[in-house]
Amino acid sequence: MEITASAPAEPTTSTLHKLLRMRETGLIAIILVMFVIMSFASPYFLTWVNMRAMVMAFAVEGIVVVGMTILLISGGIDLSVGSVTALSMVIAGWLFLQGIDPWVASAIAIAACTAIGAFMGFFVTRVGLHHFIVSLAIMVIARGACLLGTGGRPLGLYTLPPEFKFIGQGTIGPIPLVIIIFLVVVLVFDFMLRRTTVFRKVFYTGSNEKAAAYSGIRTKKVIFLTTTLCSALAGFAGIIYMARFGSAQPTFGLGMELNVIAAAVIGGASLTGGSGTIFGAILGVVLLSVVSSSLALLDVSVYWQDIIRGSILLAAVSVDHYLHKKRG
Repeated sequence: MEITASAPAEPTTSTLHKLLRMRETGLIAIILVMFVIMSFASPYFLTWVNMRAMVMAFAVEGIVVVGMTILLISGGIDLSVGSVTALSMVIAGWLFLQGIDPWVASAIAIAACTAIGAFMGFFVTRVGLHHFIVSLAIMVIARGACLLGTGGRPLGLYTLPPEFKFIGQGTIGPIPLVIIIFLVVVLVFDFMLRRTTVFRKVFYTGSNEKAAAYSGIRTKKVIFLTTTLCSALAGFAGIIYMARFGSAQPTFGLGMELNVIAAAVIGGASLTGGSGTIFGAILGVVLLSVVSSSLALLDVSVYWQDIIRGSILLAAVSVDHYLHKKRG
């Protein structure tokens, strides 16, 4: 009598195979390897001060990455996030200097950024323009508004109340509040993107907008909402930056769109829409932050850092294009 006992191992093998194919698994491996290498290359890399600086550096930008990832999944893109973040700071800072309560000023600034996203969504869904063109125009307009409203000079907000500064500078125990806010945003939107019916429509819209529309999904509404959400989160990030630095910088966020898009694409978001995860995008942010920190500790010129970040983006987009062609 012959007995076969190998069949039950198949689910485990299949699960392991899927795990190894996940983009997130590869990113985690790369990050861990870089940690090991840098721990030998620099005695300062694994210090608490450097780890805290790295996390603080990507935490607020990570909030913008969340919005960008959802927008990319829906098939859109936003080049204006850096300018909108700066505009949020400038609006809130200017209103505060006019005597308005900082909380009210911040709410107005976030509402204004949300309106900018709705404005872009209108031009994309109703006028029929491409996200790239609309967001490029808004990027220039918002940056011009920042410079016009401040005369090109930073707004010193030295009299911000301590309870407001606590958003960007305070800690709960040993953990900075900024990191807690970042984690809450990531967990909430990651859950919504994975589990809720409303956000699942984002994937269907990005994968095939016409097919999604035929199936009854209001694709234009989905695109409008994801565009609006991206700008709203950029505005929210601007308020946290203002509380952290105690000033409003009209030139803040220059090049942020490069880092944000690179992080999302590295994490698995496709520029053609239909795929991506919040968790993967955050791993992309972590990877870029580790790279920047490593280059700084190794005393690499800041100009080389820009070249390396741009090369990483090009490589990530090339891989995404290759995988998309392979699936197609």
